[in-house]
Amino acid sequence: MTALMKKAGALLLTLALIGLASVASAASEKITKDGCFKGIRLAGKVRVVEHFPDLKVKVNPSFPDLKVKAVETFPNDVGEWQFVDFGEDFTIQFVDHFPDITIRFVNAFPGVPD
Repeated sequence: MTALMKKAGALLLTLALIGLASVASAASEKITKDGCFKGIRLAGKVRVVEHFPDLKVKVNPSFPDLKVKAVETFPNDVGEWQFVDFGEDFTIQFVDHFPDITIRFVNAFPGVPD
């Protein structure tokens, strides 16, 4: 019985380590220095949707992945987002849990924090 319990314990430990490794790899996928995430350049026209977004976003005032400035026209630089109802470059969904990226809204100096 003891050998069976050791094997079960080793199996549980292995599964736990695999789970931690997958969470760590998902968390390590960050925005590149040129402002891309999953092939999406994080500048341009953005539409907020309820379902099936390109990115799930959480607003986090502390340590964001991206600083976002909402603009009315010419959202050319990384972090400049123009919120639109149609003609978007990508879609986002605001979430409280399990975001792809975290953002903080700013009035100046948008982009990827150093």
